[in-house]
Amino acid sequence: MTGSDALTVRPLSLSDRVQWGDLWTAYLAFYETSRPKSIFDTYFARLLGDDPQDYNGLVAEADGKLVGLTHYVFHRHGWKVENVCYLQDLYADPSVRGQGVGRKLIEAVYSAADDAGSPSVYWLTQDFNTEARKLYDRVGKLTPFIKYDRG
Repeated sequence: MTGSDALTVRPLSLSDRVQWGDLWTAYLAFYETSRPKSIFDTYFARLLGDDPQDYNGLVAEADGKLVGLTHYVFHRHGWKVENVCYLQDLYADPSVRGQGVGRKLIEAVYSAADDAGSPSVYWLTQDFNTEARKLYDRVGKLTPFIKYDRG
């Protein structure tokens, strides 16, 4: 990538399946996990689905190659009339980090949320994700919430 001007953020498409799979595999590996092929197939289908409960996918492309992805979903919230937006996954290939890919993907989700009338966008990250958290501190607000899981 020769600069952020060469970067395009666009909706995920069926023809992106292989490159998307490579990026999502790398994303999962970063978080020291993996998923079976059936989950990849189901998730990709949901990302391309038209059910309002389905996830949405955006990709960052530079010079014909996918270099980043984000997945987000709108859902109801008990304290608000309008839906909120959960940004589930965000990943930039290590070769393009620090070049604005993550920021452009987050801003594209913000724009999609605005278009959908959803003023709230939120996401989670792990505490050790220090490089990404530098960006998150610039484009979002750290909340005091602590996540619990069923375990």
